[in-house]
This record gives sequence, C-alpha cells and structure tokens, in this order.
Amino acid sequence: MLLEVLQGTEAGGFILIQDSVNYCGRHLLKSCINAALKREEVVHVLGFEVSQEELNDGLDKTSAQRLHFHNAYSDPLGWTGNSPFTVHQFTLEDIGTLLKQTPQAKAVTLVIDSLSWILRHHDPAAICQKLQALKKGGVVRAVIGLLHSDLHQRGTVGSICHLATSVITVAPGTRGLGAFAKITRRTKSGKLMQDEEIFSINEDLTVTIQSKRSHPGSTPMNTDESEVDPTANLTFNLRLSDTQREAKEKLPLPFVFRSQHFCTRAPVQDGSFTSLMPMMIMTRRILMTTLMSRGQATSHVEHSSLQLMPLLDIYMPETTIIAWVPA
Repeated sequence: MLLEVLQGTEAGGFILIQDSVNYCGRHLLKSCINAALKREEVVHVLGFEVSQEELNDGLDKTSAQRLHFHNAYSDPLGWTGNSPFTVHQFTLEDIGTLLKQTPQAKAVTLVIDSLSWILRHHDPAAICQKLQALKKGGVVRAVIGLLHSDLHQRGTVGSICHLATSVITVAPGTRGLGAFAKITRRTKSGKLMQDEEIFSINEDLTVTIQSKRSHPGSTPMNTDESEVDPTANLTFNLRLSDTQREAKEKLPLPFVFRSQHFCTRAPVQDGSFTSLMPMMIMTRRILMTTLMSRGQATSHVEHSSLQLMPLLDIYMPETTIIAWVPA
C-alpha cells in the first residue's frame, strides 16, 4: 500500500507523514517529491527546516525546472524583514500567490516541510481549516506534509490525521533492517484500509518493500493460521448434550395457559402440583367484577359477599387492593 500512496493517483488527496525523534521521515518525503516530479507534476515546497541544497540532494535533476522551493528556512519568523516566505504567510491568499508563479501547470503538488513549524505559531483549528480549503478548493492537486508527532499534543495530531486521506507513520525497523511504516488510507467511498510494511529507501529515492503484514481492513489474513476457539478452556459447557436436550424437552412447564384469562395447574415428575396462585388471582378478579357489577344486589348477597372478602384476601392475595362498596 505504501507504493500506491507514493504514486498519488487520486486527486485532492492529503498525504501526511508522521515521524518522531526515533526516525526521520524526510527521506520518505523526498521520495514523494521525486515520484511527483517523475509524473511531470509541478511541485511547490514550503521549506522551513532544511535548505534548498539539502532538499535537492538526490532528486531528479532532469525535473529541476518543475520544482519550486520557497525559502522559509533562512528566516522563518521574518525578523530580517526580507524573507521570501515566513510562517505567518501560511494563508490561502499568500499560497495562491506562490502558485501563480506557474499559471500553466495542470497538476500542482504542495509540499509542507514541516507542519510542526506552522502548528507552533498558529492555532491548530485555523491550520485545519486552511488544509481543508486547500484540499477541496482545487488550487492544488495534492498536499504532502511532514509532521513531527512527538512535538505536539495528541489531540492536535489526531485533528491533522483526521483531515488526511493517507497517514504514513514511520519508525525504525527491528534489527536495523529498513524502516517500519504503518499506512492508514481512506478511499473516496469512505472505506478505511490499514497496512504495515517494512521498507527501505534507495539512493535514487525509490522505495523498496521488504516485507508486508496485512490487516482485516486491507487484505484477508493468512488462512493457514489456526483459528483460536474462545470456548476451549471454559469451566462450564455452553451447549447441551443429546441426553440433556431430551430431558429438557420432556420437562413440563409449571402452568399451561388454556385461554386468555384462565390457567390450570400442571403436574411435575415427582407427582406434586405447582402453585395455584395465578388461577386464584384470576378467580378473585372475576368474582370481584361480578359482585361490583350488580347494582341491585339483595341484602343476602351483600352479606355473603362481604363475608367472602376476607377469605379472598387470605387465599388469593394481590398487590392491588380493590374496595367494593354496595350500591
């Protein structure tokens, strides 16, 4: 995936290279510049950290006329008053003025070396807005930035990474073999792809992939590896055996509903009967409804009903108390 990102086939992309004090990502940045020059693109470099001579070292000499270096290295803060470019000129208007130096260019790539210099002197939210405008405004074909992630807070780094279409995090390789790159790429459809590769940079700034380790977001994992069973070392069974399943099917329910309002008891295996509480509660409700619906009840019925109420409360208790007053 690293070679695909370096090819830069998608327009409107923002490639972010993250490095740290353990490994410098400027060689990979120069590889991106060299690849863009070989695609006959015009490259504008905002150089804050290295001189033009150091940046041009190793680049394609035949494409030097398409490389425009804007010197912000000699006086990045503009203290002398005659600096070609300063950190305070990182605005859409000033960048547009720089890009007008090549009005006939069809594809322009903007390289920022590095974003850490700009973030130290600007509000991170304002920088994110400007990068988003450069991405979507059609002023440049692609933006490539170098960011020293260990110089900023995690929230600032996360905001810049969220804007990028491709994030390349570089680190030193194990046993001195090449360098390690973790690539996170977001396609136009919104799909997120990740990959990890061991690479090396040749003298002509071409990148060679030495080994590759895939992730579920990019390509399928190796199917030869044995899958781990999460239920292998449990102290209990999650499944029923045939004997247990047969015994479960033969076990009767505590009570079986016969209709919408009634239920009846069901025998269990030891010959006893389950509780008659549901049937008693339902019978109490029906009896109370019948007694309360009689508006012209006789004194005998009223007397019998009132005598029956304590018995219903004892044998058929219910959480809701229903008071019955004869008409």
